[in-house]
Amino acid sequence: MTMVINNLNFMKNKHITLAIIIGLFSMIFASCEDNIPAVIDQLKFDRVFTPLNFQARIRNMTTAELSWDERGDAQAYVVQISQDSLVFDNIIETDTITPAQNPFSTTLDGNTRYSARLKGISDSISESNWAMLTFKTDPENIFEALADSDIMAKSVTLRWPAGSTVTNFVINPGDINRTITDQEKTDGVATISGLTGDTQYSVTLYNGTKIRGTVEFKTQVDIGNATAVHPTDDLAAVIAAAKDGDVLALFPGEYTASAGDLTIDKSISIKAVYSYDPPVLHNQINIADGATNVALDGLVLKGSYVDSTNADVTLSSAIQFSTSDFATLGSLTVTGCTIDTYEKSFISDGGSQFKIDSIVVDNCIVSNVYNSGGDFIDFRKSYVASLTVTNSTFNNCATLNTRDFIRMDGDTKGNTYDDGTNMPVINVNHCTLNNVMNSSSSTKRMFYVRWSQNQITSENNLLTDMGISVYSNQSATSQPACAYNNYFNADGYFTVNGTVLIDNSSNYTTEDPDYADAANGDFTISNQTLIDNQVGDPRWLPAQ
Repeated sequence: MTMVINNLNFMKNKHITLAIIIGLFSMIFASCEDNIPAVIDQLKFDRVFTPLNFQARIRNMTTAELSWDERGDAQAYVVQISQDSLVFDNIIETDTITPAQNPFSTTLDGNTRYSARLKGISDSISESNWAMLTFKTDPENIFEALADSDIMAKSVTLRWPAGSTVTNFVINPGDINRTITDQEKTDGVATISGLTGDTQYSVTLYNGTKIRGTVEFKTQVDIGNATAVHPTDDLAAVIAAAKDGDVLALFPGEYTASAGDLTIDKSISIKAVYSYDPPVLHNQINIADGATNVALDGLVLKGSYVDSTNADVTLSSAIQFSTSDFATLGSLTVTGCTIDTYEKSFISDGGSQFKIDSIVVDNCIVSNVYNSGGDFIDFRKSYVASLTVTNSTFNNCATLNTRDFIRMDGDTKGNTYDDGTNMPVINVNHCTLNNVMNSSSSTKRMFYVRWSQNQITSENNLLTDMGISVYSNQSATSQPACAYNNYFNADGYFTVNGTVLIDNSSNYTTEDPDYADAANGDFTISNQTLIDNQVGDPRWLPAQ
């Protein structure tokens, strides 16, 4: 009985204690209810934030474009330009601008180091800290574009805005300092004479020590040192009569008398007299024994023509080797040429077994080489130590039979030069490739290299409408060293897909170049990112 009473008392005390605790908590919450602050739904600061992502881009060589991220807390900005490197003791410009003026541009001297700083200001809160950066403008260039007729074999006529402040030219090669006369300054025109024909020159325009312009050009062939060739001549006969080291200077016109295969069996150069009015050759160039060093410069090679029976003819390859086995050659250089309409290949070894130190393709436009039965640049039994393809455009090529762009077969295909001591080095740089290997029927490769050792570089190239082609899916092909390429409608070049070799850099882009008129061969780009990055064949980049 006592135990039951004690248990009842315990339960009673427990409930009383619990009631007291609940009551105390109720009193605490009731007493605090009116003192809870309002929820903070907006942060307020007493100063403008420092502008973020402050950047400078150089436009048109001397115009600095400043940009930054807007936060919305600044009513205006103060920007200062100083001619130094983050010292700001030589401030030459101070501007107060609105957010609507972002990006802000200012024109400065060329080839000069500057600093810029930017702060946000407001009527209601304190100004921000300065955001700062330093940059250097490009060398100024007030030269007008050279007309083709301004460039002769031994002289060049240069033009710039009349009345500009200029003092002298420096001409290279030779580091020749030539004073500008008062009359030339007034007119903005000067003719520099005493040049050498068929020579690359650069001329720099100065005002004292400050560069105001630079122009590069190649003088025309000096006919006095070359064999003049006219369209009425039999070009094949002229080549047969030439000697090692001769330069054949071709005047404008169509060379139909030697249509078909044209065999070169000595070291010669065949060049256009006028780069702006090139000769048109309806030929396949066959390079035979004795042609150790061959240069083709400023020519139009057009593989389609109408023969003497009024039949349409399309030749096989633009350039094909036809040497005896194990010949040793020096170089083939193809510069400033236009190649159009061939059935098979642009350059091919034709089954010949030979070794050549260097093949260079530069400043060329190649269109409508269909690759029916051959690859675009095709070496299967031979060894090219160095293949360099630069500053060139390839359009509508390797489409008929969708062959590879560059093919080099080694020991696995019976090439005896692939003995472990030879390594082909391939470099493709600053080229534009459009509608090349564009087919949905099979995956083709930009590089199909089956050598035990090979080195490949692909940089600053613009690839568009490339179908499902890839860099390579061949296990013997080395990973290309890639940098600053752009791929548009060319996903195979950067998309991971099994063992396919892709651009493994972190700096490629996939921008639409927005060509001016690709259907008619005008690949001038208007995409500012690609212009800034200087991607593709330089001829299609608008002047900045």
